Amino acid sequence: MGYLVVKLVKGDDIRKYGSGNIGATNVGRVMGKKWAIAVGIFDITKGGLALLIARVLGVSSPQLLSLLGVVAVLGHNFPVWLKFKGGKGVATSFGVIFMFYPLASILGGVVWYCVMKVSRYVSLASMISLASTPIWLKLFGADISYIVASSFLAFLTIVRHHANIRRLLAGTEHKVGERAT
Repeated sequence: MGYLVVKLVKGDDIRKYGSGNIGATNVGRVMGKKWAIAVGIFDITKGGLALLIARVLGVSSPQLLSLLGVVAVLGHNFPVWLKFKGGKGVATSFGVIFMFYPLASILGGVVWYCVMKVSRYVSLASMISLASTPIWLKLFGADISYIVASSFLAFLTIVRHHANIRRLLAGTEHKVGERAT
């Protein structure tokens, strides 16, 4: 969604700015907080909607729902229409996990907020919060398929943040509120 927002509003390609990512964080750096929030909400909804539609169509198998959730995030991360160069899947993963077990997603969001407020690094908050969701799911006794899927999504998020990890280690990662140049 970030790509489309910047293209439609500014007539430009978000991938030319900041981190080069199409996600909410980079949209926020380029276009401001309200646009970042809108993109984040849309991407969360997109992930959840994929599973909601499946459930409305009668899918109840945790294994199939888990697979569909992973595929939704992979589609976000590697969209054909952007030559497989999409987002990092954080918001979309939270939407999927919300449909697995809402409280696990909400608590992951609380972890995200706390880490972000303390560290001021969205990337660090994203990785730690998604890594917490399989733990929440396990604690709540969720189906093992949901735990495995959320573990994969957390791993995928960490892999997709490889450049952020390098910048964090080098002390050059952007903090919340810093605008892209």
